[in-house]
Amino acid sequence: MRISRRRVLQFSLAATAAGHAPWSLAEGHRPIRLLVGFPPGGGTDAIARLLAEKLKDQLGETVIVDNRPGAGGQIAAQVLKSAAADGSTLFVTHDHTISILPQVVKKPGFDPDRDFMPAGGFANFVNCFAVSTATPVKSFSDYVSWVKEQGHGKSAVGIPAPASTPEFLVQLLGKRYQLDLLAAPYRGSAPMIADMLGNQIPAGIGSVQDFLENHKAGKLRVLAVLGGKRQAALPDVPTFAELGLKGFEDLPYYGVYAPKGTPAAFIERFSHALAKVVAMPDVHEQLTAMGINVEYLTPVQLAKREHAYTQAWKKIIQASGFQPQ
Repeated sequence: MRISRRRVLQFSLAATAAGHAPWSLAEGHRPIRLLVGFPPGGGTDAIARLLAEKLKDQLGETVIVDNRPGAGGQIAAQVLKSAAADGSTLFVTHDHTISILPQVVKKPGFDPDRDFMPAGGFANFVNCFAVSTATPVKSFSDYVSWVKEQGHGKSAVGIPAPASTPEFLVQLLGKRYQLDLLAAPYRGSAPMIADMLGNQIPAGIGSVQDFLENHKAGKLRVLAVLGGKRQAALPDVPTFAELGLKGFEDLPYYGVYAPKGTPAAFIERFSHALAKVVAMPDVHEQLTAMGINVEYLTPVQLAKREHAYTQAWKKIIQASGFQPQ
């Protein structure tokens, strides 16, 4: 007998009211996997591990992080698509994989609308531009002058993934300041930062949480941030809007996704657990310290945010002349 979505939700609410979990994986004792599309050591990995530690208590299940790095999250997204829709596999990711990658890759191997279900959002974040302290650069205007003097207007800028927000920003910065900037793609922020620390590449663009620790330690120097206002973690660093570069005020987001067809009862239970976790003072404090702006979103709100961000980037990508590859 086929049970309607409404009946499932009614059962879920009734079970919750009775003090019982509406969905459990306890039968097979399988852990819940949180897929991460980037290597260990990066910002997304650190966030996922923090969530996993807290979610296990809220869900009463073992929660582990499963890193599947490569292609800007594309590999992890393909794993999610083929995973069983039983609540045992989820995907912690940001806007690049969900809103941008399907627009810049001809055959990404997944369709977020068709293959995934939003399970809840928990934060937005800000990208920033940083340089190696091997350079004498102290400000973004210093950087522009330095590139023109040292490299005759040519220089490489590291990015955590190809055809990503950072790559389009590199293009825009090159045009705006008449520089010949080459976007150098990496498999995540961790190897990019390692090369910056090793003076293999002079500059990079990534999220604030990727650079924050090394910036505070004086090992790298963040020169500018995106978004409409300065970040609490970097109060002395100007926004690109302050420097005259507008159009990047809308903030990227972080969310959790499940395979299409995952029971509504599990999605509801997970979303409630996620809301409780990000409301915890210690979690809020740790995420904020990473440069993350905590913002819980229900699955419906996450879907709306995803759609709006996808449409905004559709205009930027088309204006850049970028052709899907």
